[in-house]
Amino acid sequence: QVQLVESGGGLVQPGGSLRLSCAAPRSIISINTMAWYRQAPGKQREFVASSISSGSAFYADSVKGRFTISRDNAKNTAYLRMDSLKPEDTAVYYCNVATISEIYWGQGTQVTVSS
Repeated sequence: QVQLVESGGGLVQPGGSLRLSCAAPRSIISINTMAWYRQAPGKQREFVASSISSGSAFYADSVKGRFTISRDNAKNTAYLRMDSLKPEDTAVYYCNVATISEIYWGQGTQVTVSS
């Protein structure tokens, strides 16, 4: 079973920063999209940001200007830099990796923004 390894979550005060990482195994080749989603308690999972192999990046309106997605293709790793965090950013963050034929999900990492 293919596993994506996520790390970097935790507790941070409002206005603080965190960086999430998502490492995909080398067995996954020709990755097209690496993305982050999040799910807050009682809410549906929602899109946060994505990085396309062409170099383009896309963001949810709620995180534009505060979050930055990046990727290291040599390491099959994606990152999500989160700045100016707000309590409403509290959620479990999930990594998503897509090839031409498969979609993989991580198990999630908790991000809590609270004073």
